[in-house]
This record gives sequence, structure tokens and C-alpha cells, in this order.
Amino acid sequence: MLMHTHEARLAALRKELERRGLEGFVIPISDEHLSEYVGGYAQRLAWLTGFGGSAGTVAVTKGNAAIFVDGRYTLQVRDQVDGKLYEYKSVPGDSIADWLAQNVSEGAEVGFDPWLHTQGWAKTARKRLEKAGAKLVPVESNPVDAVWEDQPEPSAAPAFLQDEALTGRSSADKRGAIAEWLKEEKLDAVVISALDSVAWLLNIRGQDVERTPVALSYLTVHGDGTADWFIAPEKVPADVAAALGNAVRIRDRREFAASLAEFKGKRVSTDPARSVAAIFDALETGGATVVPETDPAVLPKATKTEAEQAGHRAAQHRDGAAVSNFLHWLSVEAPQGKVDELSAAAKLQGFREACGDLRDLSFDTISGAGPNGAIVHYRVSEETNRTLEPNSVYLVDSGGQYPDGTTDITRTVWIGPDAPPAEVKDRYTRVLKGHIALATQTFPKGTAGSQLDSLARQFLWAAGVDYAHGTGHGVGSFLSVHEGPQRIAKPRGGQAGTEQELLPGMILSNEPGYYKTGEFGIRIENLVLVEERQIEGGEGEWLGFETLTLAPIDATLVDTDLLTEAEIAWWNTYHARVREVVAPQLEGEALEWLEEACAPL
Repeated sequence: MLMHTHEARLAALRKELERRGLEGFVIPISDEHLSEYVGGYAQRLAWLTGFGGSAGTVAVTKGNAAIFVDGRYTLQVRDQVDGKLYEYKSVPGDSIADWLAQNVSEGAEVGFDPWLHTQGWAKTARKRLEKAGAKLVPVESNPVDAVWEDQPEPSAAPAFLQDEALTGRSSADKRGAIAEWLKEEKLDAVVISALDSVAWLLNIRGQDVERTPVALSYLTVHGDGTADWFIAPEKVPADVAAALGNAVRIRDRREFAASLAEFKGKRVSTDPARSVAAIFDALETGGATVVPETDPAVLPKATKTEAEQAGHRAAQHRDGAAVSNFLHWLSVEAPQGKVDELSAAAKLQGFREACGDLRDLSFDTISGAGPNGAIVHYRVSEETNRTLEPNSVYLVDSGGQYPDGTTDITRTVWIGPDAPPAEVKDRYTRVLKGHIALATQTFPKGTAGSQLDSLARQFLWAAGVDYAHGTGHGVGSFLSVHEGPQRIAKPRGGQAGTEQELLPGMILSNEPGYYKTGEFGIRIENLVLVEERQIEGGEGEWLGFETLTLAPIDATLVDTDLLTEAEIAWWNTYHARVREVVAPQLEGEALEWLEEACAPL
């Protein structure tokens, strides 16, 4: 009989831990590639607890259990996870290792799956538990898998080629650059386990993870530019194998762990932030000298080629038409009380499908009406679904995966018919001013994302308010919607990417926001491309942003008295560009709506 309640699942896991002699166990939302979004087979934490977020960890002991999430999920975790079974903990303030040390007895063994954690996490947790007289031990097989009776199998979908006309570089060229890097670093090989890096290097894509077009596989690249690609062989069609040629050896994914012993006596690199502890352990046990280095595909993948930039623009143009059609539909239907969060998200997806070549959404649509809009990473379900009530705020954050680009856009709209309250207009306009300040900033080469973050917050700060998320994340080319290493966020220890120099060709989001718990949320998000700028009389090299996303921003919520002439000019120029690109793709009432929505302020 299947275990239908989360209480029964937790009891079964505890029984399995007892059978193995473990007093505790740690379950992260992760897979063997440390992916942000994971396949169904790896959704262990969701199965155990019911939590639907994309980041979190559970620690289970004989008598206690706790779930650790960051500020994005403070409200969501309380809605989805039973507080009688799990304590709610917040990271980074609360430490998983500290909690375990306080909840296990002296001499206890606490298990972890080395295929789901970084080596750094394991070292820190091991040290903390040793202080308490306990021991952190790797498990050979995951105990959650032992009790998850209907666990899905990993995806069997075939990999497919990403056209070189869209990538702008051949796989051989990319691997050749890695070989040069290996030579410079005096390394024999590099082990790459991040799925988007593997896909980028081989110019392939897959269907193994929802919302991210990647194939479950590993890649080792050697000093001569050849590579071993570890993937289920039946997932490699003949055209993919032929395109890669003899320089890429296709090997069974199940051989990967054992293959690391082949590097005995060699200097091998792998990325401590993107490779699990088990990879380091296997290399070291096999006699390799392990040199921790950032995955060499990360930076070139983030700096888009001319072909990728052109593809992004084309994808944004189609996506802008889909979003504009949706916003028109919403303006007609929502004030009548006929629309709820689920039907709105479905309608938006339908418009994207109709605009051509949508392969998937780039993440689960955040469709937040009223108070649900104040939950930053809200995920609508049958249980939480709300109607978009007349005279309320609606926030929709969504995106699509197209072969030529990945989109991500947030629009906040006022559902009429009455005028919005002064407080809502004030907060919205301050968010807009921050968005414009970032969009229009020029900055010297060498500037990091952390140096730009306060531009987007300044007008909110002046009113004594802020938002608890970063201002911008990197975006891939028909790859991950959250792509490093670039980021625009407050400088904070341990936050990857905030000190990364912004380089021409990088794509980021520009998404300041404001959230009033229990009432409404506001976010305005466009994607921007870092580009070179010429400044008359300027000294040195300068950069700025090209705004890629093109869809109307709701003028109903703008308090024009708070805008400067320059900000109004930006608004008018932006909406003239929206009209220029999107109008030829619309017709009838939707086109009439667009003309009005793009009218100058």
C-alpha cells in the first residue's frame, strides 16, 4: 500500500534510518548535478514533506524534524508543510549542522547522500557534528529512495542538437578553448557535472528536467579537446552522435563514478560549487590530484555570442506579443471577476504556445492575486488559488523556453474598475523609478553587480522600505532561466555572483519589487543585455544595458508626479519601441488595447 500522508512517509523514513543504524539524515532539494530545478525522480523533499519550492533542506532525527528555507519561502513553507511534523527554520540564520548537533545523541551517526551535497557542505557539517560527539557519514544509497514506493524513473527523453546557427560556436571550438585552458592551468582533464554546462559545451539540449532543456549526463574534457559524455546510450539519437563525431566518446551514465579512477596520477579539475562531494571523493580515492576550479564553461556560456544575442531578441519579440495579448485579455475579463490565478496562468501559457515554437515554460508561472502576490516565489495550486478580485493588484512573473532564447518577465497590473489607492501607486512608482535607474545606468568596465544593486532600491529606501531578493539574475540561451555567474544583488558573504564583473554579452534581469505581507506584491521585470557604450569625452571603457523585454508596463499604477522628465522620457521611448515591435503581431481589439497601453505619459 502506498503511503499517502506525509506523516506516514516520515515514519517510514525513520524506520529505514533505524534499520541502517542512522540517528539522522539530511534531504536537500537537489540532484546529482546540483541543479536548481530537478527531475521528478529527485523530488525527494517534495514527496516527503509536500513543499513545492525550488530551494530547501530537511533534517530528520529519531524524534525531531526541521525544514530549512530562505526568505523567499517563509510564507509558502507554512502553507504546504505540516508544522506538527517539521519545525520551520530560516537560512542563512539557522544552521542545519547546529540543529542536528542539538538533536542527536553523543556517538550518533548522521547520514547524507554524497551525490546531493557539495564537498564544502559536508566538511562544515562534519566538523560541527564532531564537536558534539556525533559523526556525519555518507550513505551508499539514499534511504528516501528505499521507502518511496512509486518513485518515478529518470527521464528517457532523447537529447537533441542545438543548431550552430543559434549558438554561434561549434562544440569543437568550445572544447578546444577548454583544452587551451587545461594547458594553461597545467591540468590533464576537467570533470563537468552542471547540466547546462554540458549542454552548452556539446551544443545539445534535452527534456530531462522540467523548465530547463538539459539532458542528464556528465562530461569529462581532456587536454587534447576530446571528451567522454556519460549519458544513457539510448538517449543519444544517430544525428547527435554523428554531429559530435569521434572526438566525443559516448559512455553509459552508470559508468561515470567508476570512470573517475581512470585519472589515477593525473591533475584533474572540478568545480566545488557545481560538483557533488561524491565526485571529489571518487577522484581522490582513485589517486587523482584534484584541483578545485570554477567550471571553465561558466563564463563563456554567460557571455552570449552575436548569434545568441540575435536569438534572444527574436524570442523576446514573440514573447512580448504573447504577453501583450494576455494583458489585453486580462483587462477585459478580470474586472468582471471571471479570472483566477490558475486560469490566468493557463491563458498566458496558451498565448505563448500560439506565438510559435514554445518548448516549455522557463519556470512555473508566479500568478499572484492580492495577498498571494506578496509571496515572492509563490506557486499557485488548487488549494491556494484565488480569484483576481476587482480593485486589487495582480502580479504575474513568467517566461518561456524557445530554441532561440529564454524569457523572463514580470508585470504587475491593477484590476479595475476603480482607481488604485495612493499607497499602491506610490510603491509601484518607486519600484518603476528603481527599474528605470538601473536600465539607464552607464558604468565603467570592471563593475560588479553588487555595485549597481542600490540603484534599483534607492527610491524604496527613501520611503523606509525594501525587498528581500536580488535585483537581477543571469539568464541562459535556451538553457537555465537562472544562470551564473553574474548577478545584481546586495554584497553579502557567500552570495555567488555579486562580485562577478559584468561583461558585454551577459543577459540579466532587472526586477526590483515591493511586497506588503497579506495585501499585495509589486515587481517590474525586464531582461537586459550588457553592451559597450561610447561616452563623448569619456575615459576608459564603458558599459550599459540594452532592454530586451518588450511588453507594456501598467500606466494605471503610475503616479506621474513622482517621475522626473528623464523618467517620463524613458517610459515614452520604451513604449514606442514596444509598439514598433509588438503592434505588427497583434490585431483587432488587442491591437487597439496595445496602442492605448503604449500612449505617452
